[in-house]
Amino acid sequence: REVDVTLKYLREKCGAKKIGVIGFCWGGAAVQHLMLKNPHLKTAVSLYGVIRFFHDRSNLLHPTFFIFAEKDDHIPLEQVTLLEQKLKENCKVDYEVKIYPGQTHGFVHRKREDINPQDKPYIEEARKDMINWLNKYL
Repeated sequence: REVDVTLKYLREKCGAKKIGVIGFCWGGAAVQHLMLKNPHLKTAVSLYGVIRFFHDRSNLLHPTFFIFAEKDDHIPLEQVTLLEQKLKENCKVDYEVKIYPGQTHGFVHRKREDINPQDKPYIEEARKDMINWLNKYL
């Protein structure tokens, strides 16, 4: 209900024509839920969203970009593979699932002081990919 009220406010009071959402971790799972249910959104980016709750639901309403880390202790690659398989079978809108090599949970939004030099290119790539996806649909 909170999302519906927020979207209504953005459309009616702010004049928003196209609205997208981004979510990290639990928020990434919320993004997937919204892409399955909410007709008022245009696109989304789910960053390492916990997917075990959605293994049987993959018919997205809107284009969605999924960012995952290869070495994520919370989201095993088997779950990501299953998600990709289900999306391929059921999804009729554009989607992309991308796994960033050598990365761990939370890599995209690490604080500057917590970034390892070898991870920086993947962090920058994921951030750029996210912006490009949003620009493509908004």
